[in-house]
Amino acid sequence: MMVGIDLGTTHSLVGSMQSGFPILIADARGERLTPSAVYFPKSGEPVVGREALTLALGDPERVVTSVKRQMGMRGKIAVGGRTWTPEEISSRILKKLKSDAEQSLGGPVGRAVITVPAYFNDAQRAATKRAGELAGLSVERILSEPTAAALAYGMDRLDEKSKVAVYDLGGGTFDVSILLLSAGIFEVLATNGDTRLGGDDLDVALAREWDVPLRTAEKIKCALSETSEFAHEGRSYSRSALEAICRPIIARTRKNCIRSLADARVDASELDAVILVGGATRMPLVRGFVAEVFGREPDASQHPDEAVALGATIQAGILAGEVQNMTLLDVTPLSLGMETYGGLMNVLIPRNTTIPCKAGEMFTNAVHNQSGMRITVLQGEREMARDNWKLGEFEVPFAPLPKGRARVGVQFELDANGLLNVLARDTATGTDTVVKIESAVEVSDEAVEKMLGDSLERAFEDMDERIFTEASLKADEMLPAVASALEQLADEVSEDEQSALASLVGKVRAAQAAKSPPQLKAALSALDEATQPLATRLIEKALGGRQ
Repeated sequence: MMVGIDLGTTHSLVGSMQSGFPILIADARGERLTPSAVYFPKSGEPVVGREALTLALGDPERVVTSVKRQMGMRGKIAVGGRTWTPEEISSRILKKLKSDAEQSLGGPVGRAVITVPAYFNDAQRAATKRAGELAGLSVERILSEPTAAALAYGMDRLDEKSKVAVYDLGGGTFDVSILLLSAGIFEVLATNGDTRLGGDDLDVALAREWDVPLRTAEKIKCALSETSEFAHEGRSYSRSALEAICRPIIARTRKNCIRSLADARVDASELDAVILVGGATRMPLVRGFVAEVFGREPDASQHPDEAVALGATIQAGILAGEVQNMTLLDVTPLSLGMETYGGLMNVLIPRNTTIPCKAGEMFTNAVHNQSGMRITVLQGEREMARDNWKLGEFEVPFAPLPKGRARVGVQFELDANGLLNVLARDTATGTDTVVKIESAVEVSDEAVEKMLGDSLERAFEDMDERIFTEASLKADEMLPAVASALEQLADEVSEDEQSALASLVGKVRAAQAAKSPPQLKAALSALDEATQPLATRLIEKALGGRQ
């Protein structure tokens, strides 16, 4: 059997399709929400869920919560007398959900769809897949959370055509996606977010400001979502005071919303609905903020804690053939490419490309007698390779050949889970090198935000550097070629011609030294035009020598 799982920062859920409907499964306590907490006792197996939180009251050092925020990172978590990877701890949560489903369904569960924040990178998605495998599950699909929520929203609207935004503010992560729903096709147009921003951050800010424990801060936050005043342990708290503390944190999501609309080329006025997902969207502050940003009242028809799990369950049903007439088209959140000669970023798959997808390009050797090519796989939005994140690298060997003679085809394949496979083929021998990128690059959400911000703020600066680098590479090829041509035609080039060419060569070198893109392009263009007669004479001379 196949299930859908929402592996959340604070709570997780599991569901299955039953008689054509997505049904969320309750545990032995009758609860559908399982706290994403793992307690490590002094002896025996780790305890997961509500019981883990209860045990942690007496020994808080032995419980791990919010492990989702550490997925894809190289660091380990020391607890219970040993170290654990984030995947190992997450697998414990998944094992409990798997067990609960098997108890309810009366049979083995071996396959699953697991959701992740839309802005999870390749490393975080791969880590989530590994966690599922450690739990004994075949992970059939890694599904973006806002996309899952849109599936839940759109299941009863298959005959409608609409553009919707999904604003998903959970316990530890935030996502916003723009989708087009049409005749059962759910197409993601753009996605943006912050995988380190959520309700947990509000709790921390409130606890710090009011000098109360985190659990108390959360309790007060939830209470003030229902009433404007709340008393606890002799102190009075107001919604207005809470909103003054939380507003700057919620305001951080504005730029993600605006950027997502811009990437989708959709104006807020064109949206038919703005769907709220995630427990933090119960707060009146959040609902008011969303209405302000999008210019319309948000749609709160979806259960904020359950919509993602319902969508994951629907996707499981689609893959299992239990749900008909629904197709999901997701996108990749960041561009993927490789480093080329001169330190340039060569994008093969731009961000917001619909997945699954493939893209390829042919490359050649840049140096005479080069006997191999290093493929450096990059992720990011900047023009220069050094400013992007390296996901991995490998060597493709080939026979030494003159410059420009080797041919290596490189293909990127991004699967439906957003996981990358790279194939490099030496066309002379047909030899393939296939690498599955399981990056352990540690990229914080602040770094992702900075990456996108810098790509916009430094767009002209970056493009100037790219233009200069490309022109400089051309100059490095052209100047020796001109010198060689003059040497071969020494008796046929007048002093005036030599003087004019020397002047143009000097301008190219001066522009290179000055690092001026427009000057270098202009100088190269002038030199290229002036050397056309030389090229013609060289060809005539070569042809004459063959006769």
